[in-house]
Amino acid sequence: MIQNKKFFILILLASLSGKLLAQDLMDMLKDETPQTNYAYATFKTTRIVLGQSIESPAAGTLQFLIEHNFGSLNQGAYNMWGLDVSTIRLGLEYGINDWLSISVGRSSYEKTFDGSAKIKILRQSTGAKNMPLSLSFYGGTMLNSLHWADETRTNYFSSRLSYVTQLLIARKFSNALSLQITPTYIHKNLVPLRTDQNDNFAIGAGGRVKLTQRTTLNAEYFYLLPGSAADNFQNCLSLGLDVETGGHVFQFRLTNAQPMFERAFITETTSKWLDGGIYFGFTINRVFTVVSKDVAR
Repeated sequence: MIQNKKFFILILLASLSGKLLAQDLMDMLKDETPQTNYAYATFKTTRIVLGQSIESPAAGTLQFLIEHNFGSLNQGAYNMWGLDVSTIRLGLEYGINDWLSISVGRSSYEKTFDGSAKIKILRQSTGAKNMPLSLSFYGGTMLNSLHWADETRTNYFSSRLSYVTQLLIARKFSNALSLQITPTYIHKNLVPLRTDQNDNFAIGAGGRVKLTQRTTLNAEYFYLLPGSAADNFQNCLSLGLDVETGGHVFQFRLTNAQPMFERAFITETTSKWLDGGIYFGFTINRVFTVVSKDVAR
């Protein structure tokens, strides 16, 4: 009887040891399975300065933007070096899922409404899936709602519309440095003169350098390709400072463009840095969770 008990105990111990060994082997195999590590926080927000960044709101989150640009510094003491003048844009951006976000906004500049979508195509990663850069598509429509300059003529609603299409190509080189190139196409249904172009092309370049865990120094430049817009307007150059404080990101900037939507600041900038045509502005970004992450996916 005692021998039977000993035999049963030996069988039980052997069974437990086999299970533990098998579990250890499974854990080792799991550890050896290649993992994909995705780049995150290439930029702090959906903007580098004025232009779009590769970033989108997370799935199920709503981002509220309050964008404000004062007047130019060369307006002098009478206008408090631009502080008496202001242009504002209010915007909402929502992450539908991990790869698609939409946005709407309204600017005081030319009483312009805008709507857009951003689609993630590629995401920078290492490991099992090696992708050296991130790529997104951005497309938007802008509507000028000013009263018609001449109400006696035949005016068409389509004349109020303009469109922007961009490819956002970015790489996070390290925790301290991220760069982005932004090929841009802007179409205007109506232009002031017959000699003006309806189709405009530009190349944007921007980046950020991390100063501390919560602050970054940003810069961007949009170069207009030769054409009527390049002949009559200035390239947009902007410098910014992002400061993260919990659920808010404050962005402070200096730029030679007063408006804050693509058609205007890329193809209709009139001021020059060297002439003091510099606008101080800021953006307040506030994020709200509308749908939990698991449900949004």
